[in-house]
Amino acid sequence: MKAYLTVFFEDPFWVGVFERIEEEKLSVCKVTFGAEPKDAEVWAHILENYDQLVFSPAVEAEIRQVADNPKRRSRNARKQMENTGIGTKSQQALKMQREITKTEHRQASRAEREAEAKRRFEMKQAKKKEKRCGH
Repeated sequence: MKAYLTVFFEDPFWVGVFERIEEEKLSVCKVTFGAEPKDAEVWAHILENYDQLVFSPAVEAEIRQVADNPKRRSRNARKQMENTGIGTKSQQALKMQREITKTEHRQASRAEREAEAKRRFEMKQAKKKEKRCGH
């Protein structure tokens, strides 16, 4: 398993994107930090809250093996430091997670609305029945 964290500024907040790769599957989680986090704050957040993060469903990801050359490693590290934003696969995974939570929210609010309508109907029926009985 490999895990990456990318922290970048997405106006008006600082955002962290956790990318987790397991068995050639990528899952992503987005965390909003607010003000610019210090390295110690990010590390503390990882240690305290990693197990509570809600990752997106896994997406197929192509993983390339690269030679373990020290010059290449430093070049890649420099590129990652210059890179702002998240990869397209990560964006797709976040979008899928957003869609899933949106549909869950829609279903829950619809059920709540229907339950409220049913309760009101039952109250009307009871009131009607009470009026007909005569006291």
